[in-house]
Amino acid sequence: MTTIVIATDGSPQAREAVEYGLELAAAENAKAVLLQVMPPTDWTRLDRGGLLRPLAEEMHLHDAPALAEAAELASEHGVPYATEVIAGRPADEIVAYADSIGADLIVIGSRGRGAVAGALMGSVSRDVLRESRKPVVVVPSTPKVAV
Repeated sequence: MTTIVIATDGSPQAREAVEYGLELAAAENAKAVLLQVMPPTDWTRLDRGGLLRPLAEEMHLHDAPALAEAAELASEHGVPYATEVIAGRPADEIVAYADSIGADLIVIGSRGRGAVAGALMGSVSRDVLRESRKPVVVVPSTPKVAV
């Protein structure tokens, strides 16, 4: 295994997946590609009837806060990494990006909403599993215990 795509959105569940993916990359001497997909902006919801000019693509993708933390974790693990930010529908973009770079594996977190809530709200991890022709590791979130 040489390349692992680790998708993150900055959530606590994604952080668990980043940590797992980096541990796996370290064990396999693989490069990690830390990927954040920014959902596209729906310009029609911003202003009803006014003239809107779309922002340049660079402005949409300039700030990817989830990647800063993921890159710091990769450095702590001693894993070579690259970061990538793309815009689009997250599941589609994760799968397409992994295919485009010839990744060996995709690692993604799961919020663990369950079958009914996941079906009603949609699930990026479920869609990545369904769409990908590459192996996918879905890292379930650790249940938090009240003290």
